[in-house]
Amino acid sequence: MTDPQIALTMLGIFIACVFLGFPIAYTLMAIGLGFGYYAYFDAARMWRSFNRLTEDAGWWDSTSLWLEGFYNNRIFDLFINQTYSVISNEVLTAIPLFLFMGYIVERANIVDKLFSTLALASRNIPGSLGVAALITCALFATATGIVGAVVTLMGLLALPQMLKMRYDHSFAAGIICAGGTLGILIPPSIMLIVYAASSGVSIVRLYAAALLPGLVLVGLYITYIVVRSILNPKLAPKPTKEELPEVPTGKMLWMLATSFLPLAILILSVLGSILFGLATPTEAASIGALGGMVLAIAYRAMTFDRLRESVYLTVRTTAMVCWLFVGSYVFSAVFSYLGGEQVIAEFVTHLDLTPIQFLIIAQLIIFLLGWPLEWSEIIIIFVPIFLPLLPMFGIDPLFFGVLVALNLQTSFLTPPMAMSAYYLKGIAPPQVKLLEIFKGVLPYCGMVVIAMLLMYTFPQIVFSLPDAVYGPQR
Repeated sequence: MTDPQIALTMLGIFIACVFLGFPIAYTLMAIGLGFGYYAYFDAARMWRSFNRLTEDAGWWDSTSLWLEGFYNNRIFDLFINQTYSVISNEVLTAIPLFLFMGYIVERANIVDKLFSTLALASRNIPGSLGVAALITCALFATATGIVGAVVTLMGLLALPQMLKMRYDHSFAAGIICAGGTLGILIPPSIMLIVYAASSGVSIVRLYAAALLPGLVLVGLYITYIVVRSILNPKLAPKPTKEELPEVPTGKMLWMLATSFLPLAILILSVLGSILFGLATPTEAASIGALGGMVLAIAYRAMTFDRLRESVYLTVRTTAMVCWLFVGSYVFSAVFSYLGGEQVIAEFVTHLDLTPIQFLIIAQLIIFLLGWPLEWSEIIIIFVPIFLPLLPMFGIDPLFFGVLVALNLQTSFLTPPMAMSAYYLKGIAPPQVKLLEIFKGVLPYCGMVVIAMLLMYTFPQIVFSLPDAVYGPQR
């Protein structure tokens, strides 16, 4: 077999291992080290070591020489260097800090107060509880970036309230599942940090580029909720005064000041300090982590057990992402060394695709990968395969990254592997069936596609804010 054929075999073995359920980070490292030992194998050096064994040397010297010949392979140096590069990556340093902020906010009971207040404030809007749930999901998802945490918590808080007020099961479930995925797209998104580290794109420009598309998607979701509620009031009956009483304006403002404003100020402070160059992402994440602790203390929700849980979950998630990076870097380095990337590039070139055809194929592949894989694995492992092809089609990696972030919304919403639906089903009342949840999330997949089409038709949705703040990119 030629080296490129071995590289493709390497990729095929990895995909097979993924579908068999092997841990992905360790699979990447094992396959990378195994095939890398072959790729960097120095037969001449091994033969010299073997010849020296035949000389008059003691047992210890002979054993040392044999081990030197066996272990003296550059793949081990590559593994050590790639591990160090991940640990020392300043962009990735922001991940544990943002995670810690999210986990602390999750345990401070802020979300409960926020949803209750927004439900009262929007009581006269059609589908008011749905709108309140979606806005709460968007804010909480922005603070955490962890889909499972948002869907689970909002499923416990908002879903029982909507069912109590006679909301259709599918309609209510779809709102929570769709809202819970918004943290992948809206800054300060951890997914965008990972993409920036993988692609070399400026994280501040990426945050600015993703902000308007994220707001567009939220606007589409809210429009859908309101219009469906107007066209079919049975989906979201208007609450009675007994179910959701009116609150005087003064008291409502006070409630908003104690629930909505603290979290909004925290998020805007973190995001604004990054976008306007007042702080690096790591410094802003530090501010967010500190602010999350201050909010938890202010709400009297900070206990040692909650702090310990937040630290543990932060370390566990960060370790998963970082080891994925290590495994991916080793795997991709060996894959490229064997000529795998060149084979893929030549194959795509011979297809004679237009830029729009390439984008459709790339996004379709990412969409399908979203069924068995998490977003972190897609961004770290598979997106880098497409990145070297972007210059061939004149596609800006900034634009491609935001498009991928939008696309990954559907990976959590599309049956039969819609993880958001399974997160919600795990904590939903028994009368809410999985098929009803699947039915509820499908319209939001359509709105994601609409948002992607809007982005392609009007690319200034992506480029206008980063160009206005930082100037056009050369």
